[in-house]
Amino acid sequence: MTPGVKSRLAVMLSGGGRTLQNLIDCIARGELDARIVVVISSLPDVKGVDRARAAGLPVVVIRKKEHPDVEEFSRLIAATLDEHRPDLVCQAGWTCFWRIPDRWLGQVFNIHPALLPKFGGKGFYGHHVHEAVLAAGEKMSGCTVHFANNEYDAGPIVLQRTVPVLPDDTPDTLAERVFEQECIAYPAAIRLFLKGHLRLEGDRVQLIRPGRGPIPPKLASQDIS
Repeated sequence: MTPGVKSRLAVMLSGGGRTLQNLIDCIARGELDARIVVVISSLPDVKGVDRARAAGLPVVVIRKKEHPDVEEFSRLIAATLDEHRPDLVCQAGWTCFWRIPDRWLGQVFNIHPALLPKFGGKGFYGHHVHEAVLAAGEKMSGCTVHFANNEYDAGPIVLQRTVPVLPDDTPDTLAERVFEQECIAYPAAIRLFLKGHLRLEGDRVQLIRPGRGPIPPKLASQDIS
């Protein structure tokens, strides 16, 4: 990114916008050297839209119901991104499938409330994920930040954070602890991308220091400058 110029983020959401609010707050605290240039919502009357407008952010609503053809729906999203020219697109509780065109592949992040590849795919979102984790008797859960591609929850993993599954957990209590880790993981992954520390190699992400090669594994989980 150009020194002295804030990086540009787009945020895509379908619900309450807690992840959006976390990014807004991180930017306000100086933890992300970026600005949000557009928020795309798949629904008009959700809390995420209210949060965006309260923060003075431009909002574009593209309803799946009004554009049931996936090609048309995807074209409208891509055209909005083309207009606003973000450096990185952050899906943040976005629940609609859209086909990412080649020109945007490698520039779209998603965050998932489980340790992929477990409990991912069509239908696994929100509380459905936490219910499935508990039903399976898992001892650990967490969150995954990954590059989005044109399969549900299948893109290369950037980073993960874990939480224990406690004996008395409910989907609500587990969701809250996972979300606490999401609030750490997403900004950290965004910083890695914006600082040029991520290199896609097929279906894997290589952590690098530009001009200095790969980052040693023991440093990979740290916030590298």
